[in-house]
Amino acid sequence: MAAGGSNRSRLLVIILIVTSLFLITLDLRGVSVTKSSRSATQSFLAPIQRGVSDVFSPVGSFFSDIKNFSKTKSQLVELKAANARLKTQLVFNEDIKGQLAKLKGVLNLAGRGGYKVVAARVIGRGSASTFSQTITIDAGSTDGIQKDMTVMSDVGIVGIVKSVSASSSIVLLMSDPTFRIGVRIAGTQSVGVLFGQGSSRYQLELLDTSGTIKDKDILVSLGSENDRPFVPGLPVGYVVGVDKTTGTLTQNATVKGYSNLNGLGVVSIIIESPKGDPKDSLIPKPTPTATIYVTSTAGPDTTTATSSPTPIPTASKSASKAKK
Repeated sequence: MAAGGSNRSRLLVIILIVTSLFLITLDLRGVSVTKSSRSATQSFLAPIQRGVSDVFSPVGSFFSDIKNFSKTKSQLVELKAANARLKTQLVFNEDIKGQLAKLKGVLNLAGRGGYKVVAARVIGRGSASTFSQTITIDAGSTDGIQKDMTVMSDVGIVGIVKSVSASSSIVLLMSDPTFRIGVRIAGTQSVGVLFGQGSSRYQLELLDTSGTIKDKDILVSLGSENDRPFVPGLPVGYVVGVDKTTGTLTQNATVKGYSNLNGLGVVSIIIESPKGDPKDSLIPKPTPTATIYVTSTAGPDTTTATSSPTPIPTASKSASKAKK
């Protein structure tokens, strides 16, 4: 048995050697037997490889996603933080733009009146210890601010400085019920006293018995001795209602203030006023009424039998916008 097995082994080796020599000979003569075999094998195995890849590719992607999950989560957190910072910066930029616009208006009004001013930002409103209507500003004695100085906005008076520290001051708003200011009706010499009412409306009491009050009369500050606490000529407000009650010794009216005390962001404190009274030069200019002309053209008359339509005269009408 052992001899028979040994003979078969030698025969198999001889066959393999002969086959190898045969294939090498064919390959040297240009017969691409091995290439054809490789091509056939590749064609046979390609579908199997694609199937295996399709089956195991999602599994690989799944484990890859698990591996990168913490990194992706960290990136999302960073992106959200960056987005929040950008939103905050946008709001800040808009706020700065608004403050610059207000400051420009304040300085423009101060320049027209010849006032020397110190600009300040509103950093607080009201007081927990009192019922007075006040604001806190970020300018104090180191900036030249003193008690009883006039405070103005871009359109007129705001109030007066009531207390001062080194870096901040408290301003009593003109809406406070304790606030009083002498005023003059622009264009006349009639004077009166304006009283705060706790809102944007004020009470005017005319001191001139021979004078009269009319709707839309404009009031400016009368001024105080040595310009403390009030400088002359600042716009205060305008009359929106006249008390026509008979039998009263004085004339009274309701006044709306020019300054929006609830929307103050930037104010100016007048530290020096001009030598002369600016009179009525600081009164806000009325917005001009705009007139729009609308022209409508009628269409051609479809009842005519002519091939060319007869022109019809145009009708014009004008519409006027109400003054804001």
